[in-house]
Amino acid sequence: MIPHSNVIIGLDQIESVHLPHKRIGYLGNQASISSHFKLGADLLYLYFGNRLTALFGPQHGFGGEAQDNMIETHHFVHPKYQIPVFSLYGETRVPTKEMLSHIDVMIIDLPDNGTRVYTFLWSMVLTMEACGNEDIPIIILDRPNPLGGISVAGNIGNIDFKSFIGLFPLPMQHGMTLGELALYAKDVWMIKCDLKVIKLINWQRAHTFKDTQLPWVHPSPNFPTLETAIVYPGTVLIEGTCLSEGRGTVKPFEIMGHPSLNTDIFCDRIYQKCKANQLSGFVLRPLTFIPTFDKFQDQLCFGFQLHVTHPPIFRPWHTGQLILQQLYHTMNNLFSWREPPFEYVEDILPIDLLNGNDLCRKWVEKNGDFDELISIEQDGMQEFMHKRKNFLLY
Repeated sequence: MIPHSNVIIGLDQIESVHLPHKRIGYLGNQASISSHFKLGADLLYLYFGNRLTALFGPQHGFGGEAQDNMIETHHFVHPKYQIPVFSLYGETRVPTKEMLSHIDVMIIDLPDNGTRVYTFLWSMVLTMEACGNEDIPIIILDRPNPLGGISVAGNIGNIDFKSFIGLFPLPMQHGMTLGELALYAKDVWMIKCDLKVIKLINWQRAHTFKDTQLPWVHPSPNFPTLETAIVYPGTVLIEGTCLSEGRGTVKPFEIMGHPSLNTDIFCDRIYQKCKANQLSGFVLRPLTFIPTFDKFQDQLCFGFQLHVTHPPIFRPWHTGQLILQQLYHTMNNLFSWREPPFEYVEDILPIDLLNGNDLCRKWVEKNGDFDELISIEQDGMQEFMHKRKNFLLY
C-alpha cells in the first residue's frame, strides 16, 4: 500500500503550474518522484506531451547509475520520449548554450541531502546562472530537506577551497530546502535569473523525513537509505582519508574501516572523547567487511558501523570531526590523507575540499580541543544565519 503523506511536494503540483512557455526542460533524476512514486519526467510528459523537449541529469546520471566522483556520464536520446538527455557531469557541469537552445523554460526537481558537499545543489546553482544568461526562466519544484529545516552545523566553506562540492560559502549542514537555497543564491551570491519556487504544502521545519511519510528513493548509488543521510554530514569526511568509507558495501558512509584498524582501541577512545564533549545519540559497532569495489577492493577490513540511536541529539558533523581526530592519532603512521585529484581539483587535499578549509585538518593533526573546533564552526555563522532567515519559506 502506498503511504499517504500530508506533505505535498512541488512535483505533486505540476499539473496546476502555469507554463505558457512552449518548450520545457527538466533537470532531475531517478529519485525525482511524486509522493505516489511517479517519475517526474513521466508526469511532465503526461501533462505537457511534446512540449517536454529536453532532459538534464546531474552527477551519477539521469538514471542515477554512475558510482563515484569523477565518473562522468554521457548525453543520450531518451528511448521513450525520443528527446535529448544532457549530462551535467561530463565534459561540462554547466548547461551550454547549445543545450539550452532546446528549451524555453527549465524545471529543476532535484532531491538533496542537506549538505554543502552534495553536488546536486551546485548543479542547480550553475543551471540557474546559465539559464539567466539566456533569459530562460527557472522553476524549482521544492522538496523537503531530509535532515529537517532547523539544524545548521559545521564550518562555513572558504572560497579559497572552492570546488564542485562547495562553489560558494555554506555550512556543512545548511538546514534549507533547495527552493530556499535557490532564493538565497539569487540574492546573496548574485545568481541572476528569473526564478519561481513551487513551495511545499504542509511541510514544517521540524519535520524529519519520516514525519513526511514521503517515499525514499536513493538519490545516488552510494546513498541508499535515510540513515545514510543522517550520518553523512560527518562520515563523508572519511572520503578524504585512506580509510574505506564503505563504498563497495551495502551501507556506504555508515560503515568505515581499514585492513589495519584496531577497532577496540579506536572505539574506546572515540566514546571517551565524545562523552567528554557531550556528544551522544549513536553507537559504534565493530565489524569486518570486504569492499567489492573502491578502496581495499576484495580485502578484509576492520572497522565499525555508526548506528544513530537517537537522531534528535546526534550531531553528525561534530562526531565526524572527532572520529577523524581519533583515527589520525590512533592509527599513527597507518593513517594518511587521501591525495588529489578530487572533484577535478588537482592541488588541494580532498579533506580540505570536503571541509571547505584547511583549519579542520590542522585541528585534527594537532589534536586540538573541542572548544577550538566550535570556534572554527562559528566563524561567520552569525552572519550566515542572519542572511538565511530572509529566504526561509517555511
